[in-house]
Amino acid sequence: MFKKIALTKKALAVLIVSTLVTCVMFLYWNERPDSPKPSSSMSMGIYNTHIIDSTLEGAMGGGADGVRTSAIPVNPIERLWTYRCVNNRCVRHHFVDGVEEDFETNSAHQQQHGGGAGAAGSTNTGGSSSTPGKRIPYLTCTMTCGPINIWPQPTGATTIGSKTSRFRLSDMHVKIVTKFEPVERLLHDAYDVLQSEMRGVMVSHGATLEEIEGAVPAGTVPAGQLPMERPAVETEMNDAATAGRRPPSVSSSVTSGVGKIHFFKLVSDKRYDVDAFEVNVHVEKSGDTHLTLHTDESYNMTVTHSARVLIVKITANTFFGAKHGLTTLQQLVWFDDEERTLKVLNKASIEDVPKFNYRGLMLDTSRHYFTVDAIKRTLVGMSHSKLNRFHWHITDSQSFPLVSRHYPQLARYGAYSEREVYTPDDVRELTAFAKVRGIQIIPEIDAPAHAGNGWDWGPKHGLGELSLCINQQPWSNYCGEPPCGQLNPKNNHTYLILQKLYEELLEIVGPLDYFHIGGDEVNLECWQQHFNDSDMRTLWCDFMLQAYQRLQLASGQNATAPRMVGVWSSGLTSAPCLSKNTFAVQVWGGSKWPENFQLINSGYSLVISHVDAWYLDCGFGSWRSTGEGACSPYRNWQTVYKHRPWEEMKLTSLQMRQILGGEACLWTEQVDESILDARLWPRASALAERLWTDPTEERYSESVPLEVYNRMSVFRNHLLELGLRAEPIFPKYCAQNQDECV
Repeated sequence: MFKKIALTKKALAVLIVSTLVTCVMFLYWNERPDSPKPSSSMSMGIYNTHIIDSTLEGAMGGGADGVRTSAIPVNPIERLWTYRCVNNRCVRHHFVDGVEEDFETNSAHQQQHGGGAGAAGSTNTGGSSSTPGKRIPYLTCTMTCGPINIWPQPTGATTIGSKTSRFRLSDMHVKIVTKFEPVERLLHDAYDVLQSEMRGVMVSHGATLEEIEGAVPAGTVPAGQLPMERPAVETEMNDAATAGRRPPSVSSSVTSGVGKIHFFKLVSDKRYDVDAFEVNVHVEKSGDTHLTLHTDESYNMTVTHSARVLIVKITANTFFGAKHGLTTLQQLVWFDDEERTLKVLNKASIEDVPKFNYRGLMLDTSRHYFTVDAIKRTLVGMSHSKLNRFHWHITDSQSFPLVSRHYPQLARYGAYSEREVYTPDDVRELTAFAKVRGIQIIPEIDAPAHAGNGWDWGPKHGLGELSLCINQQPWSNYCGEPPCGQLNPKNNHTYLILQKLYEELLEIVGPLDYFHIGGDEVNLECWQQHFNDSDMRTLWCDFMLQAYQRLQLASGQNATAPRMVGVWSSGLTSAPCLSKNTFAVQVWGGSKWPENFQLINSGYSLVISHVDAWYLDCGFGSWRSTGEGACSPYRNWQTVYKHRPWEEMKLTSLQMRQILGGEACLWTEQVDESILDARLWPRASALAERLWTDPTEERYSESVPLEVYNRMSVFRNHLLELGLRAEPIFPKYCAQNQDECV
C-alpha cells in the first residue's frame, strides 16, 4: 500500500512538473502573436525545414534592402550516409542506427551519436579515416579533404589546412582599420551582409533559433547544464558598441516599438572550440568606393587559431579587395548538420588578385520584366562569384520599364503594366545593394536600334517622330527581331531625351568610368526609307558621336564623365569615326569571326561576350515560326569555363592589354523570373573563374579537370544555401560519389 501511494505521488509530481514546463513554453512562445515557433530537432525528422522568423528577416539580406528567404528546404540531411576521406577524395558509406558499413571490407564500424569533438580543431577528415563516434556529413568531408574548395580559385600562393573550429555567430567580432571613413562604413555594411548570409545558410539547413544564436531561451534548460549566464544579446550589443554600429540582427528580436527582448543563455562551451572569432580588416592605400577599370582588387588573408581565439586578418589596398577577402572567408565556413554548428577551416594563408578587371554579367529586363528582388538575387550570386559589373540592359524595343523623372511618358507608353517598372528609388536601392557587394551597375538605354515601344508618343506632345519603324511589318525588313523600332537620328528632341536619361542614371549609379550606349544591330533599311539622300554609315557615326556628346553634357561640369564608352560590335563599329581612345567594343559575335582580329588590330579595347560560349540564353529552340530565332546548342558550364579566346587568338602581351575582360549575356525572350536563377547559375560562376583566375589547361582537352567538377559542385551548393535556385550540374549521386561520373 505504501509503495502504491509513493508511486502515485511520484507520478503526480512528474505530471505537475510536465504541465508547468508545457505552460512556460506556451507562454514564452506566445508573448508575441507574430513570433512563430522555431523548429526543433525532434520535429525535424530526416529532412530539414526553414525557419520563417522575423528575427531572421535579414538572413538572406531580407527586409528593405535584402533578398527574401525561400521557405523550400534545399538541404535535406543525409542521415543514411557518412563520408570518409580516402586518397584525397570523399568516399560514401552507408550509415544506419549508428553503424557505418564498409562494403569493401564487409565490416561494420559501431558509431554513436552525440557529444562534440573535444579540443580545438579536432575534427580533421583530411586523413584516411573519419572522426570516431560521428556521422561525417558530405560538406564537412569535402571541405577538409582534397583540393581547396574556393571559387573562383585564388591566383597567388595559397595554403589551407584541413583542421576545423566550431564557433557561434555571436562570438564573431569585426575590427576595421582604415583612415578612410567611407571605406570603413562600407566595410561595416559588407560585414553585416556576411553575418546575415551566414544566418541564412543555417536557415537553409533547418537550424533552430537556438542553434543559430548558439543559445537557448533563459529558463528553458535545467540549471547546471549552462555554466555561462551572460545573454547572447549582450554579446552582440557589445560587439556593435565596439564597432560603433547596431548589429543587423540579434537573437532577441529587437525591433523598434514591436515585440519584446528575449534573453538567451549561451549553450555550453563544450560544443564550440572558439570563445572569440576576430575578423580584422585593413585597407591601407585608397579611399575610393567607386569601381574603375584600374581598381586594385587584390587581397591577402590569413587565418590562425590559438588558445580558443580564431583570428582572421584581411589586408587590401581598396574596399573592393577587402570585400573579396570577406567573400573568400565565407567560403571557408559551413554548417555541419550532424554537430549542428558552424565550422571554419582554422589555418589558411591566401594571396589573391584577379586576372581581368572587367568581369561582367548582362541581364535584359525589357523582353521580360524582373522584380527588384530577382535582380538582387542575381547580384548576390555575382558577389559570391566575384563578378564585379552588372550590365543592366534596361530597355529595348519590346518595352521601356524605366520611369524617367523628366520624361515619364517613356514608361507610360512603354511598360508592360504600371507595376512592371523601375522607379528612381528602385535603381537607387539596387545601386546601394550592389555597391556594398563590390559590384558596379552599368545601365544601358539601347540606341539607336532596339528602341520602339515607349518612344511613340512624340507627335502627340509636339516633339515629332522620336523613333522610326515602330512595330513595322514585315519586321524582318526593318529589324533583327520583332517588334521593330529605331531612334530618329535627325530629331534633336531624341538626343535631348537621351541626355536627360543619361543624366538621371549617372546621378543615381555614378560616378562611372565606363558607360554603355548600345549601338548594335542598326538596320540601315529602316533609316533608308526616311533618309534616302544620306549615307547610312555616316548617319550612324553622327548618331553615336552625338550620343557620346550628350553623355558628356549629362555628366555635368563638376562630375566625372565616363572615360570609356561601350558599344556593341556590328558591321559599323569598325568605322573610323569612333575613337579607339574613347570607345570600347563589346564583341558578341562568334569567337572565330573576323571582327575579333579587325578590332584588335584597329586598337580598340574589347569586352568579350562571344555568342558561341558566353550567351546563356542559347539552346532552347526558336520562339517564333519565321526567321532565325535561336542560337544553339546549349552552352553548358564546361563550355563557358573552357572558353579562353585570348589563347585561341594567340594575342601578344601587348594586345592582351586591350582585353578589358568578359561578360556573360542573358537575353530574355524565353526567360522570366520563374527560371532566372537556373539560367544564370552556376554557368555565370564558370565565367567568373575564367576571368578571375584564368586557369591554363591542356588546349585540346575536351573536359575540365576533375577537381573543377568537385569545386563547382560545392559552390553550386553554396549558391543554393544563399537562396539561388541554381541548376544542377550532374545527378546528386555524382555529387555524393566524387569522380565516379566524370
